[in-house]
Amino acid sequence: MSNRLLLAALAATAIGAAAPAMAQKTVTIVREIDTDRYDPHKSTARSGAEVMYMIGDTLVNLDYDMKTLKPGLATSWTMSPDGLTYTFKLRDDVSFCSGKKMTAKDVVATYERWLDPETKGLVKWRMGEVDKITAVDDTTVEYKLKKPFSELLYQMTQYFHTILNVDQVKQLGADFGVKGVDGTGPFCFESWTPRDSTVLTKHKGYKWGPSYYDVTEAQVDKVIWKVVPEENTRVTALQAGQADASQYVPYWSIKELQANKSLSVTKAENFFWTYFIGFKVDKELMNDVRVRKAMNLAVDQKAIAEAVTFGLAEPASTLLMPGVLDFNDKVDRAVYGENVKEAEKLLDEAGWKKGSDGFRYKDGKKLAPIVYGISGAFKEIAEAVQGDLRKVGIDLQIQLFDSTVAWGKLATQEFDAFGMSFPYVSAGDALNLYFRSANTPTPNRMNWKDKETDELLDKGSTATDDKVRAEAYAAVQQKVHDAAVWIPLFHEPLFVVAGSKLKPIRAHGNYGCGLNKGLGIAFK
Repeated sequence: MSNRLLLAALAATAIGAAAPAMAQKTVTIVREIDTDRYDPHKSTARSGAEVMYMIGDTLVNLDYDMKTLKPGLATSWTMSPDGLTYTFKLRDDVSFCSGKKMTAKDVVATYERWLDPETKGLVKWRMGEVDKITAVDDTTVEYKLKKPFSELLYQMTQYFHTILNVDQVKQLGADFGVKGVDGTGPFCFESWTPRDSTVLTKHKGYKWGPSYYDVTEAQVDKVIWKVVPEENTRVTALQAGQADASQYVPYWSIKELQANKSLSVTKAENFFWTYFIGFKVDKELMNDVRVRKAMNLAVDQKAIAEAVTFGLAEPASTLLMPGVLDFNDKVDRAVYGENVKEAEKLLDEAGWKKGSDGFRYKDGKKLAPIVYGISGAFKEIAEAVQGDLRKVGIDLQIQLFDSTVAWGKLATQEFDAFGMSFPYVSAGDALNLYFRSANTPTPNRMNWKDKETDELLDKGSTATDDKVRAEAYAAVQQKVHDAAVWIPLFHEPLFVVAGSKLKPIRAHGNYGCGLNKGLGIAFK
């Protein structure tokens, strides 16, 4: 579809949504892709999360600093000295969009549904090792663990922990998250047309928005999430006033949008989403740490960030973004960053000698590792890395796949390296996900199987003291940093653009969902 036709469709959507009462405050948000469904237990898609944050609530919220926990559906909580029992006191004035009053029983039913094997729920580790969750009374939930989980409260700020009306879940069956979602959020689910649009309406009576907002209820009547795959069209729609907000704007357009006085562009103060290339450390071509370090030193992260993000991203010299909770700022950043001379030296020491063709060989085998990735944004990154590695005699072979098959390919042992980007809320969140031995072959695609790492991760995740947790996670960061398990490329920024009719929207970094609860969306 041409830009002109898509803009016309956007205009029709906005006009149609506002009829018949022109006074109705309707906002159209354009995004790049759609979700697979709106079910917090069955989808890990950011496109699902950004809507779930608006139509649902969690017990705990996360402030803009991505460190400070704030009350959500729970007004307060306590943890037993042994770290095994959390007691949550709930608000008594919360209702679902259907009008059903929310009580502790709904919280318990939500978690039981997630735990039920028949649900086939994803990422259950985000709950910790649950023993039993009980409704003590209508406003008290007792959450018992089999062993302490220091990440629990931070994980509870993620949309996976959205509290659901399980009565509706049972009624809809396979259609839950497709034809309906009954949440307690500031907006209510009205409809979803896959690959086109999702429509939300204001939750009348909602007044329990988190305290990091200046308001406690939605400031607009209707929100339309419109899928517009073409980046040029999204930019043009914002400039023409046919779309009102988006975080899905290409890097090349940021300065142009900032210069447009009718628009506002805000950047999340704290946002943790990192692009990297990981190595399968047990593969023949990758099992020598000198080779992995050489590949790191051959890559010019600054040039890649400049080329791919127009200098807007922060070149990475650490596996995790500085500023994230429990970040180890003592690691040697010189390990990552261009130093071609040192890279050549390490490869020579490892026995990989340059042939007449300029590439390196050892025992008759060429140093030509295969990197897998998802087609799209990674193509430009992979080609830039490929160019840098060729300068030191490494012939990187790039194989990209459509997202429909890529995840399956990335769960195999067919490749030597892989390209990835990921969001994280804390160091523990990232490290437990990627570096536990039990998480091979995915998401621990590096095949990093190390007893000490597992012990440190256990120590950090079961700590009941913040200092003990931070020290354990710092040790893991040091270990994998020194082993050059990844080539960290850049830490992505997050921008939110608000159109001419809206006030500036403060961007939130949680799970990369810049609009968060949507309470910051307001007309001028």
